Amino acid sequence: MTLSLAETRYDRQERITWWDQGRLAASRVLVVGAGALGNEIVKNLALVGVGHVDVIDMDRIEHSNLARCVFFRDGDEGQAKATVLARAADELNPLCSVRGLVMKVQQLGDATLLDYDLVIAGLDNREARLWVNAACRRLGRTWIDGAIEGLQGLARVFPPEGPCYECTLSAADFHAMSHRRSCALLSPEDIVSGKTPTNATTASMIAGVEVQEAIKILVGREDLVALNGRVWRLEGDSMMASVIGYVEDDQCMAHDWWEELDTDDHGATCLDDIAQRLHDTWGRPERILFSDDVIRVGDCPACGAETALVGARSVLPEGAGRCSECHGELPTESTTSLTMDDPLMTVPFQDWIWPDRQFVTFLSQDSEIHVVVPGGSDG
Repeated sequence: MTLSLAETRYDRQERITWWDQGRLAASRVLVVGAGALGNEIVKNLALVGVGHVDVIDMDRIEHSNLARCVFFRDGDEGQAKATVLARAADELNPLCSVRGLVMKVQQLGDATLLDYDLVIAGLDNREARLWVNAACRRLGRTWIDGAIEGLQGLARVFPPEGPCYECTLSAADFHAMSHRRSCALLSPEDIVSGKTPTNATTASMIAGVEVQEAIKILVGREDLVALNGRVWRLEGDSMMASVIGYVEDDQCMAHDWWEELDTDDHGATCLDDIAQRLHDTWGRPERILFSDDVIRVGDCPACGAETALVGARSVLPEGAGRCSECHGELPTESTTSLTMDDPLMTVPFQDWIWPDRQFVTFLSQDSEIHVVVPGGSDG
């Protein structure tokens, strides 16, 4: 057999009539989660030649990950999942640039999602899914979700319009998440996190469906996407699969599409700096809205320890509401809005525990604008 010199690395996939390798090479994708699903998602993206992939995960490799994650090896235990995965995927295809980010996805901030053409998730918790869903919806970004349990799995696509992830949740789901959110401020031990049964083959199948849909979106063939607002379910015991359409909730709180974005913080050091600039160029702001709860924690009333801090709930360290000295409960105050005379207006961003690049909404009497706030302390 003679190998044609004209044959490219991607020859076989480029024979698909609608394929566009150039668009894949120019694409930027954020993969959220570096576990069993994340490994398979990144593997597929690298093999097909997606040009730039960032994978984000805050966890470290455990011994049981070795049986489910294609890129993890003996000796990797204790290392950051995202770092090891990115390094191995770079070796798999040097033409694909893969970067590992060791943090919670919420730490990126919603403004960072504008850097990507698509978000693909392999997550194991609802809180992170809710954050990704709301941020993508606000910014007009499509995201793809996958989940596995035992031999069962699902894959689904959430575009900026139609039913979203939050539309699929029940009252019981929200109740459970509310409990976790309140416990996290006091004692992380109060959060019960079980081990979900999974295996490598189910992860491979679900990730394959996720990336198959992603390729269609990245090359501009949204007309071929089969799972917009729909879920593909696999019952691995019987090998039965089904596709079910979701119903949009007209009252869903996540259905908020932002139009006027200001992505340059102009060197602002506090919220008041932004308000003063807007007063001159846009109009007089009257109020600020946050997409995430802002938590103010006071000094410890029991032992007098200086524990005061302020930050976004999603990035505050677990246990931030309990004194590290006497372990007493700290006074906390939660808010989603500020008036222009609030003392927080002049607190330097460097003193906040805040995402890297997060939008906040400034409201005037008849309009609104969403402005990037730079990151503060990492806690």
